[in-house]
Amino acid sequence: MISERSRGYVLGAIAAASYGLNPLFALPLYGAGLGVDSVLFYRYVLAVVMLGALMLFRRQSFALRRRDVLPLAAMGVLFSVSSLLLFESYNLMDAGIASTILFVYPVMVAVIMAVGFRERVTAATVVSIALACGGISLLYKGGDGATLNLTGVVLVFLSALSYAVWIVAVNRSSLKDLPTEKLTFYCLVFGSLVYVVRLRGCADLQPVPSSLMWVNAVALALFPTIVSLVAMAGAIRRIGSTPTAILGALEPVTALFFGVAVFGERFTLRIGTGVLLILVAVTLIIAGKSIRIPTSVTHLARWMARPRLPRWAVRWARRLPLPRIRRTR
Repeated sequence: MISERSRGYVLGAIAAASYGLNPLFALPLYGAGLGVDSVLFYRYVLAVVMLGALMLFRRQSFALRRRDVLPLAAMGVLFSVSSLLLFESYNLMDAGIASTILFVYPVMVAVIMAVGFRERVTAATVVSIALACGGISLLYKGGDGATLNLTGVVLVFLSALSYAVWIVAVNRSSLKDLPTEKLTFYCLVFGSLVYVVRLRGCADLQPVPSSLMWVNAVALALFPTIVSLVAMAGAIRRIGSTPTAILGALEPVTALFFGVAVFGERFTLRIGTGVLLILVAVTLIIAGKSIRIPTSVTHLARWMARPRLPRWAVRWARRLPLPRIRRTR
């Protein structure tokens, strides 16, 4: 039998890979003339319908405790805002670049857990984040000398922050004991209300123009929404917020795979090196204590997590003549 921790890593990988499919299904809808709010409305509403049908089929309860309503509403709005900011950035920069910048969220999760909840930052965590960030930077396909749109960059950073807070909240809020499907269902219900309001009660909702675009809309609701959210919540509860976030490095790898397989993009040595670094980072965070990290790297990682001056520097600083301060009455 697979252990709960191993199942958590599998779910984390599934969540990351499926979330990386956002551009694959969203960009064709943009190309068909749909705006951001309409695309996200269809994404959330179709996801609510499909997940609700699954819960009915499995005879799961929809009942909520009164104390869970406000936290669920906050979680739904938070995730919805993250989606809105990310999808808006697709109109201001290349989707691949936006997905690359979005990967700053594991660092945000690690910082929030360390500062807000005093979670111990291990050397393996720091090294994994460094390797993953290095690999992600190699997947960036810029080089044309163009300056990134500042507004787009800010939107992606705010999206990453919202996503990081959502990941931490799933593990640390009063909702952590709620069944995964129920948590996801109500997050999507409350999140969809954001787009109902922005579309003026659906008065400004744009129709899906063709059956092929409906396939994209349904796939957008299924894979990067239902599958990703359910798997993410399950992973967080089994392995914690920080390891789940680091597994998110598989998101741009998914986008790269479909770019090569579907759109015929080139697979270069630089991109291959980036993928290798990401896979090493993911392997390191999964293996955890079973991999022995060199002492020098461990010391450097611990210093990065809690920077301190070397002892010789402290002794040297203590010997410095300090100016005497005259006290005045």
